[in-house]
Amino acid sequence: MTADARFTQRLHDLSLLRRVRDRIDREYASPLDVESLARGVGMSAGHLSREFRAAYGESPYRYLMTRRIERAMTLLRRGDLSVTEVCYAVGYGSLGTFTTRFTELVGTSPGRYRREGPPPLTGLPGIVTMRATKPIRDREVPTDPAR
Repeated sequence: MTADARFTQRLHDLSLLRRVRDRIDREYASPLDVESLARGVGMSAGHLSREFRAAYGESPYRYLMTRRIERAMTLLRRGDLSVTEVCYAVGYGSLGTFTTRFTELVGTSPGRYRREGPPPLTGLPGIVTMRATKPIRDREVPTDPAR
Protein backbone atom coordinates (compact mmCIF):
# COMPACT_ATOMS: atom_id res chain seq x y z
CA MET A 1 0.00 0.00 0.00
CA THR A 2 1.38 3.40 -0.96
CA ALA A 3 1.78 6.27 1.46
CA ASP A 4 -1.08 8.12 -0.26
CA ALA A 5 -3.36 5.11 0.08
CA ARG A 6 -2.47 4.72 3.79
CA PHE A 7 -3.15 8.42 4.35
CA THR A 8 -6.50 8.18 2.56
CA GLN A 9 -7.44 5.07 4.57
CA ARG A 10 -6.46 6.80 7.84
CA LEU A 11 -8.65 9.80 7.01
CA HIS A 12 -11.52 7.46 6.20
CA ASP A 13 -11.05 5.57 9.49
CA LEU A 14 -10.94 8.83 11.45
CA SER A 15 -14.19 9.97 9.86
CA LEU A 16 -15.80 6.66 10.89
CA LEU A 17 -14.49 7.07 14.44
CA ARG A 18 -15.95 10.56 14.56
CA ARG A 19 -19.31 9.14 13.47
CA VAL A 20 -19.13 6.64 16.33
CA ARG A 21 -18.26 9.35 18.85
CA ASP A 22 -21.05 11.58 17.55
CA ARG A 23 -23.50 8.69 17.83
CA ILE A 24 -22.46 8.08 21.45
CA ASP A 25 -22.87 11.79 22.19
CA ARG A 26 -26.36 11.79 20.65
CA GLU A 27 -27.63 8.43 21.86
CA TYR A 28 -25.84 8.05 25.22
CA ALA A 29 -29.13 7.28 27.00
CA SER A 30 -29.95 4.45 24.59
CA PRO A 31 -28.69 0.91 25.02
CA LEU A 32 -25.40 0.98 23.10
CA ASP A 33 -22.68 -1.63 22.89
CA VAL A 34 -19.39 -1.76 21.05
CA GLU A 35 -20.64 -4.46 18.66
CA SER A 36 -23.58 -2.35 17.44
CA LEU A 37 -21.41 0.77 17.20
CA ALA A 38 -18.88 -1.17 15.13
CA ARG A 39 -21.57 -2.65 12.87
CA GLY A 40 -22.85 0.86 12.22
CA VAL A 41 -19.54 1.84 10.61
CA GLY A 42 -18.60 -1.51 9.09
CA MET A 43 -15.77 -2.39 11.49
CA SER A 44 -15.19 -5.29 13.82
CA ALA A 45 -15.67 -4.54 17.52
CA GLY A 46 -11.99 -5.19 18.25
CA HIS A 47 -10.77 -2.92 15.46
CA LEU A 48 -13.16 -0.16 16.52
CA SER A 49 -12.02 -0.40 20.14
CA ARG A 50 -8.32 -0.24 19.20
CA GLU A 51 -8.74 2.62 16.74
CA PHE A 52 -11.08 4.59 19.02
CA ARG A 53 -8.62 4.27 21.91
CA ALA A 54 -5.75 5.39 19.68
CA ALA A 55 -7.72 8.42 18.45
CA TYR A 56 -9.48 9.50 21.66
CA GLY A 57 -7.47 8.00 24.51
CA GLU A 58 -10.19 5.71 25.84
CA SER A 59 -12.35 2.85 24.63
CA PRO A 60 -15.80 3.49 23.18
CA TYR A 61 -17.38 1.89 26.26
CA ARG A 62 -15.44 4.13 28.67
CA TYR A 63 -16.30 7.15 26.55
CA LEU A 64 -19.99 6.21 26.76
CA MET A 65 -19.85 5.75 30.54
CA THR A 66 -18.04 9.08 30.97
CA ARG A 67 -20.61 10.81 28.76
CA ARG A 68 -23.48 9.36 30.82
CA ILE A 69 -21.94 10.50 34.10
CA GLU A 70 -21.19 13.92 32.64
CA ARG A 71 -24.85 14.33 31.66
CA ALA A 72 -25.95 13.01 35.06
CA MET A 73 -23.83 15.67 36.77
CA THR A 74 -25.61 18.35 34.74
CA LEU A 75 -29.06 16.98 35.56
CA LEU A 76 -28.22 16.62 39.24
CA ARG A 77 -26.91 20.20 39.41
CA ARG A 78 -30.18 21.35 37.88
CA GLY A 79 -31.94 19.85 40.89
CA ASP A 80 -35.40 19.19 39.44
CA LEU A 81 -35.01 15.41 39.05
CA SER A 82 -34.50 12.74 41.67
CA VAL A 83 -31.37 10.58 41.57
CA THR A 84 -33.48 7.67 40.31
CA GLU A 85 -34.94 9.78 37.50
CA VAL A 86 -31.45 10.93 36.51
CA CYS A 87 -30.19 7.34 36.59
CA TYR A 88 -32.77 6.23 34.02
CA ALA A 89 -32.56 9.47 32.00
CA VAL A 90 -28.88 8.89 31.23
CA GLY A 91 -29.27 5.26 30.21
CA TYR A 92 -28.53 3.20 33.31
CA GLY A 93 -30.92 0.36 34.10
CA SER A 94 -29.77 -0.06 37.68
CA LEU A 95 -29.60 2.56 40.41
CA GLY A 96 -26.85 0.56 42.13
CA THR A 97 -24.62 0.48 39.05
CA PHE A 98 -25.26 4.16 38.41
CA THR A 99 -24.38 5.09 42.00
CA THR A 100 -21.22 2.97 41.93
CA ARG A 101 -19.98 4.42 38.62
CA PHE A 102 -20.89 7.97 39.59
CA THR A 103 -19.08 7.67 42.92
CA GLU A 104 -16.00 6.15 41.24
CA LEU A 105 -15.72 9.02 38.77
CA VAL A 106 -16.91 11.99 40.78
CA GLY A 107 -15.82 11.03 44.28
CA THR A 108 -19.19 11.45 45.91
CA SER A 109 -22.55 9.76 45.64
CA PRO A 110 -25.15 11.18 43.25
CA GLY A 111 -27.43 12.09 46.15
CA ARG A 112 -24.71 13.99 47.95
CA TYR A 113 -23.62 15.65 44.70
CA ARG A 114 -27.21 16.76 44.13
CA ARG A 115 -27.51 18.17 47.68
CA GLU A 116 -24.03 19.61 48.16
CA GLY A 117 -22.54 19.84 44.68
CA PRO A 118 -21.34 23.01 43.06
CA PRO A 119 -23.93 25.54 41.95
CA PRO A 120 -24.69 25.63 38.23
CA LEU A 121 -22.10 27.47 36.20
CA THR A 122 -23.95 30.38 34.66
CA GLY A 123 -22.82 33.02 32.24
CA LEU A 124 -20.22 30.78 30.60
CA PRO A 125 -20.34 29.27 27.14
CA GLY A 126 -21.57 25.68 27.17
CA ILE A 127 -18.26 24.29 25.95
CA VAL A 128 -16.43 25.92 28.89
CA THR A 129 -18.96 24.54 31.37
CA MET A 130 -18.70 21.09 29.81
CA ARG A 131 -14.89 21.07 30.00
CA ALA A 132 -14.84 22.38 33.56
CA THR A 133 -17.23 19.73 34.83
CA LYS A 134 -16.30 16.70 32.68
CA PRO A 135 -15.31 13.71 34.79
CA ILE A 136 -11.91 12.42 33.76
CA ARG A 137 -11.57 8.64 34.06
CA ASP A 138 -7.80 8.80 34.47
CA ARG A 139 -8.40 10.65 37.71
CA GLU A 140 -10.90 8.26 39.23
CA VAL A 141 -11.25 8.72 42.95
CA PRO A 142 -9.35 5.96 44.75
CA THR A 143 -11.54 3.67 46.81
CA ASP A 144 -11.11 3.67 50.54
CA PRO A 145 -9.82 0.22 51.57
CA ALA A 146 -11.32 0.73 55.05
CA ARG A 147 -14.85 0.65 53.61
